[in-house]
Amino acid sequence: MTETSSDTRSVVVEREMPFPPRKIWRALTQPHLIQEWLMQNDFQAEVGHRFRLSADWGAVEAEVLSVEPERALSYAWNTKDLRSVVSWTLTPTPTGTRLRMEQTGFRTEQEPYFRGASAAWPRFLANLEEVLARTA
Repeated sequence: MTETSSDTRSVVVEREMPFPPRKIWRALTQPHLIQEWLMQNDFQAEVGHRFRLSADWGAVEAEVLSVEPERALSYAWNTKDLRSVVSWTLTPTPTGTRLRMEQTGFRTEQEPYFRGASAAWPRFLANLEEVLARTA
């Protein structure tokens, strides 16, 4: 799913997951779990913390922008000439949690980044769901 504004585009992925917010929050904020579904990292859930996400294709320089435990998390996501923000929102539901990920800031001339993120985030969330299913 994508959303557009006049000068930038966003990638949005939403999933209903059969897990409580606290369990999803752990997977979004604990480095060893983030590594299992996303990338190697040195993440800390502290506003202002600068961290790095790395994979075989390269690295992302990031900084935590906001933290609302078990509710919302956002961080700057910067690589080469892409300056974007990844935001997570966790909404409790009767059967688990509605998880929404939005990456904003893709300029029109950044089509390769936009296409890459549009393909990658659904896979990352599928990986996240697999991690959640096998962890306590």
